[in-house]
Amino acid sequence: MHGMTKAEIDRSEKADIALGDGPKRPRDAATLILIDRRDDAFHVLMGRRHSRHAFMPGKFVFPGGRTDPADSRIEVAAPLAAEEEARLMARPGRASAARARAIALSAIRETYEEAGLLIGRRGAFATGKVDWQGFARHEVRPSLEAVRFIARAITPPGRVRRFDTRFLAAWRSAVATELPEGGPTDELEGLVWLPLAKAREADIPSITHTILEELEKRLAHDPLLRPGGGEVPFYRLSHGRFIRDVL
Repeated sequence: MHGMTKAEIDRSEKADIALGDGPKRPRDAATLILIDRRDDAFHVLMGRRHSRHAFMPGKFVFPGGRTDPADSRIEVAAPLAAEEEARLMARPGRASAARARAIALSAIRETYEEAGLLIGRRGAFATGKVDWQGFARHEVRPSLEAVRFIARAITPPGRVRRFDTRFLAAWRSAVATELPEGGPTDELEGLVWLPLAKAREADIPSITHTILEELEKRLAHDPLLRPGGGEVPFYRLSHGRFIRDVL
């Protein structure tokens, strides 16, 4: 998408995303790319969005959604690595430590809600937050130590919904519990683990294709996804053209 004009992006995505009138401020969102290494190949977890959704209907995406600022108050078994927290707090639009924490925890919460995968450590966990009762019920303490910041992208203007999305990643080994019935919501259907090459060939939004390319480059350079390893690209519209910065 780097270098494309807004008009070109609108044409390429008109069948995927509902367009709307008037300016809309992007909302914080986070998505989690779960990675599994099998047979010397990296696989990622993806699910298909229901066709009734106005945002990316029918597309294969990673689990994720809008950030709830209240997530920052959830107790964790282990915090974000300092390098990852610093990157999430980076300019532009400098975030506080609480905001960075909320962004990362929202990705973990959404992965449970949409895919039935609870990331953390086994152990007693209690909270009054309704959205986190699944972790309490299954005795998993959320943990951020395995989370890595991979990329950031802001939805171009003119969409029904706009998001300032942080694409995060974690290894499948960070999952403490997998629920066979899936998550409590019906946001995603047909969850599948796809090799990176096959994932790029799936019916995915253009930004997801770009992020998969960035992830493949990151893994080639940093196959262990070390804290602070590799660069974090930032895609956004500037002066009518989609650009790639580095945070």
